[in-house]
Amino acid sequence: MLCITKAKYLENYKIEIAFNNSLGGVIDLENIVKTDHRKIFQQLVDKKNFSQVQLKFDTIAWKNGLDLAPEFLFDLLKQQTKQRQE
Repeated sequence: MLCITKAKYLENYKIEIAFNNSLGGVIDLENIVKTDHRKIFQQLVDKKNFSQVQLKFDTIAWKNGLDLAPEFLFDLLKQQTKQRQE
């Protein structure tokens, strides 16, 4: 089972994360937060709210109840890492 073992807010919409399979890095969630128009995401446009990310239930979560699946974050991190290398 894929789990997040570390989550640390860095700046803007960036979070340093690590997975239990030794993959880790910085994930940028700005596009996700700003383009998803559901209320739960829109509350995180405010960086003060976004910065309150925490490790919970083996993934990242916020006080407003939003959590993101580790598999989604894993795929997004791999995609963003590949884009940075191109």
